[in-house]
Amino acid sequence: MTLEITAQAALWFLPFVLPVCVWAAWSDLSRMKIPNTAVLTLVGIFLVVGLIALPISDYPWRLAHLAVMLVAGIAMNAAGLMGAGDAKFIAAAAPFVALGDAATLCLIFAATLLGAFVTHRVIKYSPLRRLAPDWQSWNTGKKFPMGFALGGTLAIYLGLGAAFGS
Repeated sequence: MTLEITAQAALWFLPFVLPVCVWAAWSDLSRMKIPNTAVLTLVGIFLVVGLIALPISDYPWRLAHLAVMLVAGIAMNAAGLMGAGDAKFIAAAAPFVALGDAATLCLIFAATLLGAFVTHRVIKYSPLRRLAPDWQSWNTGKKFPMGFALGGTLAIYLGLGAAFGS
């Protein structure tokens, strides 16, 4: 497997992005919200580190990913298909993904979503729930903290990019 993202770019992004992915997942699990500060931090990381990690010709196109995904996310939020925080996180994460890796990213997301959902539900109904008894995600009915899967997806993609990037 070879990804379009270069291993060098993934290695530049990963140490900065990973803590934000954990922050978004933790926040969504505990409060059912992805903070705007996490989203803006992700954008800031791309704006600065992207200038170092990417060829200058790719940089504006990657920023276009943010704009396109933000418009799509706003539409999906308006249709009730996803939360606003999820839409903003997806938009902020989009510039980190090489366009040629979109199909692979969808597969990573599908696997991560399945794993995150099963993990969340198993812990929700097990004694492990006592480790974080006040998390709002335990008591939201059928709602699921997508930040758990979205943060995981971006982190896994960049990790795979570091290992298998072009």
